[in-house]
Amino acid sequence: MVSEGPDRIGDLIRMGAEFDWQGDHIGLSREGGHSLARVLHSGDSTGSEIEATLIRTVNAWQSIQVFEHRFSVDLLVDNGRCVGVLTFDEPTGRLVAHLAKAVILATGGAGQLYSVTTNPTISTGDGMAMAYRAGAVLADMEFIQFHPTALDRDSMPRFLITEALRGEGAYLRDCNGERFMVGRHPLAELAPRDVVTREMVKVMHCCHDAPVYLDATHIPESVLKERYPNIWSRCREVGIDISKDLIPVRPVAHYTIGGASTDLNGETNIVGLYATGETACTGVHGANRLASNSLLEGLVFSKRISLAVMRQLSFEEDQAVADIRLDYHVEKPVVDIDVAAERSWLQKLMTDYAGVVRNEEGLRYAISALNKKDDILRAGFMSSAGFELQNMFSIAGLLAKSALSRKESRGVHYREDYPESNDRWLIHLENRYVEDMVAG
Repeated sequence: MVSEGPDRIGDLIRMGAEFDWQGDHIGLSREGGHSLARVLHSGDSTGSEIEATLIRTVNAWQSIQVFEHRFSVDLLVDNGRCVGVLTFDEPTGRLVAHLAKAVILATGGAGQLYSVTTNPTISTGDGMAMAYRAGAVLADMEFIQFHPTALDRDSMPRFLITEALRGEGAYLRDCNGERFMVGRHPLAELAPRDVVTREMVKVMHCCHDAPVYLDATHIPESVLKERYPNIWSRCREVGIDISKDLIPVRPVAHYTIGGASTDLNGETNIVGLYATGETACTGVHGANRLASNSLLEGLVFSKRISLAVMRQLSFEEDQAVADIRLDYHVEKPVVDIDVAAERSWLQKLMTDYAGVVRNEEGLRYAISALNKKDDILRAGFMSSAGFELQNMFSIAGLLAKSALSRKESRGVHYREDYPESNDRWLIHLENRYVEDMVAG
């Protein structure tokens, strides 16, 4: 990732991505856990700039077909090889099979498992759940990163106050106006995210659940407006002038470090199935992703996947797309399941017992509660909301079981009953669904 990162950034720039410059060179900023400024940015909307650039590039290629409003239900596997994807066409209610010589999962993470998150409503772990059902190995599912500074408002997903603002010099203050990170870590407000988040939880508890405050009032107004226009305007919408007012913030679920385990070319243990971005577990993030490494990981390993797929297809040039018979049985839908209510119940359960601070009693309770809802996994839904709910329950169970198994604290996984790291746990916990197959 380090050696190939600069070339991938160059690819983005050639596609038209616009980053901020300082004089004659690209500007760099510093974020949590960084000892040097090393992050490229486009105002405070870097991810949006990259996404818009990639969408423009895809739309410019007439040979690329884009199917919208289709929910990916399951992977199609034939003789140990992934040969396509089964999708649900929402407007028509039909199941549609897309056969392919290679399948790449790029479906994001599972932040919606929690009541408050920066993730969009579609981040329900769908790609991970599909991969798991197909027989792929999922690793490191217990490692969920919580971002320290999301705007403390009721809107969902929560608006993220970028870590770059702390890199610019903003302070974190408790309910009494005191800076609480000084002396807690050498980097103070720029300590790694897990450290900052846990300190915030302690402070909020002592302040009777009052939020923590981000203080940027000592930063020149011109810098705030120019460098952080999105934060400036969003806070103004809710009556906060960040040049004069403290910004109320809370930790929220932000990033799924685990996922479908891949090699350095993004391939899973299933031939022809690849995963990238937050859906994948490449291992580069360890137990605590550093700020901005997610975008870099996606760029680097997606390129490696594309090269690997081209090599695979060149070797198999004469091989036809698999000729398979689909036998997809859907049971009668269970009509008495309130999808929205069950989703909210799950989010509260995970927030309360598998969130920032965990312990054996809480995790065992969460697993037991999830097991009592196994009828949801057996229900024959025919809606994207129903499919999402099943995927959320599936991934929640794996997350809780992995968190219970790891009897230590490491990175973003914090067990108050095992508060120290233990080198016996320098391992990746893996999950794989194995189903007995009966020959027909």
